[in-house]
Amino acid sequence: MKAIELLSPAGAYPILKAVIGAGADAVYVGGPAFGARAYADNFSKEELLEAIDYAHIHNRKVYLTVNTLLKEREMEEQLFDYLLPYYEQGLDAVIVQDFGVLTFIREAFPQLSIHASTQMTVTGTDGAAFLQKQGASRIVTARELSFEEIQKIKSDTGVEIESFVHGALCYCYSGECLLSSMLGGRSGNRGRCAQPCRLPYEVLNAAGERLNKEATHILSPKDLCTIGMIPQLAECGIDSFKIEGRMKQAEYAAGVTSIYRKYIDLYEQYGREAFHVDKNDEKKLESLGSRSGFTTGYYTRHNGSDMITFSKPNHTKTDEKLHETIRKTYLQKDLQRKIKGNLKLFCGKNATLSIGTGEAEVQIFGEPVEAAQKKPLDKNTVSEKMQKTGNTSFVFESLEIEMDDDIFVPIGQLNALRRDALHALEEKLLADTRRSGTAVKPESHKSDIGTRNVRTGDIHTADFSTTVSVQTTEQLACVCKTDYVTRICLDADTFLRTEDTADLQKAYQSITAAGKEACFILPVIFRERTRQRYERLYDTVFTIPFDGIIVKNYEEIGFLQRHAYTGTVMADHDLYTYSNRTQEAFAQSGICRNTVPLELNYKELRHRDCSNSELLIYGYLPLMVSAGCIFKSLKKCQKKESLCYLKDRYGKHFAVRNYCTDCYNILYNSSPLALFGMRQEVESIHPKSLRMQFTTESVKETEKILSFFEKIYIQKGKWEQNDWKDYTNGHMKRGVE
Repeated sequence: MKAIELLSPAGAYPILKAVIGAGADAVYVGGPAFGARAYADNFSKEELLEAIDYAHIHNRKVYLTVNTLLKEREMEEQLFDYLLPYYEQGLDAVIVQDFGVLTFIREAFPQLSIHASTQMTVTGTDGAAFLQKQGASRIVTARELSFEEIQKIKSDTGVEIESFVHGALCYCYSGECLLSSMLGGRSGNRGRCAQPCRLPYEVLNAAGERLNKEATHILSPKDLCTIGMIPQLAECGIDSFKIEGRMKQAEYAAGVTSIYRKYIDLYEQYGREAFHVDKNDEKKLESLGSRSGFTTGYYTRHNGSDMITFSKPNHTKTDEKLHETIRKTYLQKDLQRKIKGNLKLFCGKNATLSIGTGEAEVQIFGEPVEAAQKKPLDKNTVSEKMQKTGNTSFVFESLEIEMDDDIFVPIGQLNALRRDALHALEEKLLADTRRSGTAVKPESHKSDIGTRNVRTGDIHTADFSTTVSVQTTEQLACVCKTDYVTRICLDADTFLRTEDTADLQKAYQSITAAGKEACFILPVIFRERTRQRYERLYDTVFTIPFDGIIVKNYEEIGFLQRHAYTGTVMADHDLYTYSNRTQEAFAQSGICRNTVPLELNYKELRHRDCSNSELLIYGYLPLMVSAGCIFKSLKKCQKKESLCYLKDRYGKHFAVRNYCTDCYNILYNSSPLALFGMRQEVESIHPKSLRMQFTTESVKETEKILSFFEKIYIQKGKWEQNDWKDYTNGHMKRGVE
């Protein structure tokens, strides 16, 4: 049986020491930049370098989170210099979200393992295989996956699997959430999530009637606890058990780690038959921290009402006695590695100290030993002095002393001998983990287009095409009547709800009859049940001569590659391309075009080459995509697509639609993005095409938006502020930190 890795969080250096002492095999940490927990204490450069050494001396590993999306200048001017000292120090792996960061690190730091973050939303074999091929040695699975889905990824790819086993759960698929970003400018993709999902919302039906007066915290999941599922977690192929909590206190991190260490060891030593969790340990976990009790998450179900707090999360009262025990055991003393030693003190010969761990040994020579002039050295005194290892990384398990009777060695020399030996042993243990001379800074892929525009400030009339995506046949009919729309995209969630492709074929024919290009947008989430459906439909759907297939996740890229699809493939905004390097990385993987990310402002976009990108200028933006279903949480699943609204504390209404075919909810922004008043800024970034994205709009609303677009972008008319007030510019002006 391969040993299970217990992976613990550390928001600061003292916590790293504590969780290592509590039994963590590896620790994941954030450095001064690029981590998805920007508000944690995080590590300074010096602390992180020291932490890497500390972990390696104790045969543990350190993984650095570089799991945010990087802007153009960060990628080209900061990333290499930021990672270089940690790489040379022996950092074991980086956890990444940005596909461009993955390819950059693969090229720049060839000996560094790359772990694909849960922020990459990997939900199946095709996505895992694609990222593995690109250089990822480990996949951190989406939290929503079942035992069966994880087992299939493992058996099909053999890639290392890391999955969360304890801690906070997001309501949204990680990496698919823009709620905090759009509501308050604090982006989860940049490590600054404000957790608006934990706030109260009223749930209303389409008529504005409240569905449930008691359920106020409908987006707030309970915390995950799988202590009783360790055998199943191990046997489905998970290599690394990950505890969430880089924002948590040391007592939490060390306490939870120690309990999971206990039961992982129990399972590994005695197997499933002898595995049993003591109720007292379950209570300890709950008292260390939980939101209204625990849930076992998605491992055995797709969703469920018992996973949600519904009311304001009730955090368990702190057990101060337990916290004090944890502090005394793990925080107030550092772990020390046991060593064996041999000291030789013979008159006329150099003092000699040999120490070792079993895997490494050193021998240090001191000054010649002198004959005693007065009182000779006592063996017990020598033993006592030599074993004073203090706050070093080592403690003597045994020390053999061979010495003459009538000798003298100054105590200072004995202390120096001990210090030199411990230092030499530390250096020897660390020597094999150091790297030098293997890192090479990749050639810059920075485009001069953005730089030129920033320098001159020139605004040119854009030569763009126009794309419209639709979700209803009524919207499709409206768009087909326009003469300026170049391309129409059909959303799979509407036009391929069943295995009958008649609606899709008919819609395609309507588009081509109108003399326009036709594209097909694949689902937001492409889990195993969806993959199986598209396998059955492949020869029908993908033989339709679409002018483009729009992919929204890594599963779909891998799926099309596995089928050797030769048509045009375009990345939607869900596959983030903040930088030119990330655009190029996708291009080298067969993605010929991409969609401008929704979180960059126009000044940042002028440093990004947008000449092969489509810019979304209108649409109700998806803020969350969830496996959890609001309809099922409030009442039984009706297996029927419908619409409800979440009303926040400011009276804003956010539409939520359940997409039953592939079983996920999408929560949309309360006001649509509408860049009709920013034509000059839009044109200044030179996008290849502009897109209007219709979702819940009626025919009348669709016609209204189309007329606005024609007035502003085709006829070059002036946008009047009183034309329309209920809209947002998104991040086109403000951007994110």
